[in-house]
Amino acid sequence: MAGFLTVKDENYLLTSYDGFEAKIMPECLLRIAHPIDLFTGGHWHEWQKYIFEKQIIQPFKQVFRELYVKLTEELDKDRSYMFAGNQIQPQKAVATLRGRRWIAGYEEGLQKVFYKQNLIAEIYAQADWFSPADAEAPAIEFIGFSRRLYKPENDEKPLCIKDIPDIIYSEIMRDVDLAVSVAHAGAVDPETSHSTIEMRRAICEFTLPLFKIENVRFDGNFALIDGRLASYSVHLGSGLVRQIAGSAINMVAVHSQQRGKLFLPFVDEDPKTAEIISKILTFARDEKIKDPYILDQINRG
Repeated sequence: MAGFLTVKDENYLLTSYDGFEAKIMPECLLRIAHPIDLFTGGHWHEWQKYIFEKQIIQPFKQVFRELYVKLTEELDKDRSYMFAGNQIQPQKAVATLRGRRWIAGYEEGLQKVFYKQNLIAEIYAQADWFSPADAEAPAIEFIGFSRRLYKPENDEKPLCIKDIPDIIYSEIMRDVDLAVSVAHAGAVDPETSHSTIEMRRAICEFTLPLFKIENVRFDGNFALIDGRLASYSVHLGSGLVRQIAGSAINMVAVHSQQRGKLFLPFVDEDPKTAEIISKILTFARDEKIKDPYILDQINRG
């Protein structure tokens, strides 16, 4: 069972999002829940809704944390090609991953070691991790998994993806997604990663009902808005606003304004997410726009 740790009548309880309570017995073992627990339990969406409605700010990303699930076709393999082909800047990738306990070696490349689980994750790319690429930026080939310690007569060094704990697999892929986004050779904005877009979509879906907004729907990476003056699309990664069957609408974001007027779980310090939600709310009520610069662009469209 997943729930919040609560105290009632001197008893320790686990309290679920639906109010169900279970007494914690002395012999019970507890651990911090991961999104994989909520996902497999089938109630992750309900937990997100509960956290948002109660305006609970957790001390670290948990209910709104990005999740990566193993691909069926890769379960029996010792490597994942989920990020294959992404060109990266080696030095920038190393700087990004070092803060998440990855290490760089001249022979091994980028590795993350899990001593308790006896496994190693490695990012394979034709790259020199200690100097900029001389010609073309290297591309990631695959993420490999192997045992840290093994006996050649009994074990095989490669480790199948199906044997990797689900939580560890998700966190490894989350690290690689972050590195690909931040250190992409094409200078892709880190806010455009697939996992971040999914989180923004979830946050928007919970935010809009609070403002009684009903003219917004989501399709892929876009929020589609049926305004009174026109119809618009807002990209959940870049924040670019376009008038459907028209041109892009330039709307300057002011990131230095005070925050706190709008509750955004875990993203209070993420100006890009706040900017995107503000744009969606603005164009969902385009009849209230007073800025002549924006109105002129809408009229031209």
